[in-house]
Parts: sequence; structure tokens; C-alpha cells
Amino acid sequence: SLTKIDKWFLNKMKNIIEYYNVLEEAGSSMTAQQLLQAKRIGFSDKQIGSAAKITELAVRTLRKEMGILPFVKQIDTVAGEWPAATNYLYLTYNANENDIDFPGGYTIVVGSGVYRIGSSVEFDWCAVGCLRELRNLGKPTIMINYNPETVSTDYDMCDRLYFEEISFEVVMDIYELEHSEGIILSMGGQLPNNIAMDLHRQQA
Repeated sequence: SLTKIDKWFLNKMKNIIEYYNVLEEAGSSMTAQQLLQAKRIGFSDKQIGSAAKITELAVRTLRKEMGILPFVKQIDTVAGEWPAATNYLYLTYNANENDIDFPGGYTIVVGSGVYRIGSSVEFDWCAVGCLRELRNLGKPTIMINYNPETVSTDYDMCDRLYFEEISFEVVMDIYELEHSEGIILSMGGQLPNNIAMDLHRQQA
């Protein structure tokens, strides 16, 4: 009654805070079930690391050792009327199988994410130009971006489109799942550049 915020939202916030406390208590000795539950709730590796007082990379290593990996699902653009066959994809831990196969050989182009000052439509056009040139060279492409108001997120611009945040964790997960040939970061502006060295250290 004090905040006028609906109790549904307050309960969701309470769940997040309570599980953050669980991760703080567990620290680096957290169990596989605790880590999986954290990922299913929506915690990033960086957030889990912050709670457990370990690095993001340590969480990633622990997660992979425990076999906790995201699944790739297709966005249903036809409201379940018939099986979806789109190239709109996303990562989730709330699944049991992938919707697609991973033949490898794709080149990843990372977009600019949300529009902001200094990172706007010009970077979207750079990404589109890059995708088109790769297609002209006969190379299959993957686009990672999460702004639906861009040309680079049109369904026919690339072979696979991941609507995902641009972070080290997400880009690295997609790179490893897809057995990609490489990642092009220079078309997306500041966000991709921020994770360039982290990806380089992992030999991506």
C-alpha cells in the first residue's frame, strides 16, 4: 500500500533478492542445482559471480563443468497455428532440447543493441552491409542483436538471428554452440567493442 506497486511485481522482486542471498551464502561451493536454478531465474554469470564473490569466468567454467548450458529455441511467430520454422532464435535454460541443429561454419556479426547516443542507425547499416557482403561471399551468417526496430533484425538479412543481449556470456555461448568460424565485432559500435578483449582471451 505504501508503494502502490502491484503485489505480483513485489513478489517477483522478492524472489530475486531471496535467491541472490542463497547464492551469497553458497559462494563458490554452490551446487549444480543451485546454479541451474539461478540461470533459470535469469541471473547472468556476472551476477552470480558478484553474489558468490568469484569472477564471471569462474562461474562460466563451473557451469560448463556441471554441464549447465543454454538451449536454443525458435520464437513462435505463428501463435502455434502450425510448427514455427523461423530463424528468430533465443537462448534459455528453461528447456530440455534445442529446436535447431548446429552444422557449424557460420560467421557471427554482432549488432549495436539498443539505440543510444553514439550508437545508432549508422551501425545498423554497417551490420547490414557486412551481412550482405558475407552472403555474396557464400558464407552463412548469424546476427546477434536485440533491437527489433532495425534492418539487421529483419528475417531475411541473415541465416540465423539471435534476439539476445550483447554481452560476453551470450556471444560466447552462441559462438561455442554454433561452432562458428569467427565473430565480427567492428560493425556494432561500443557494445561489441566492450567485450572484444574478453572474447579474444577465450580465442573466439
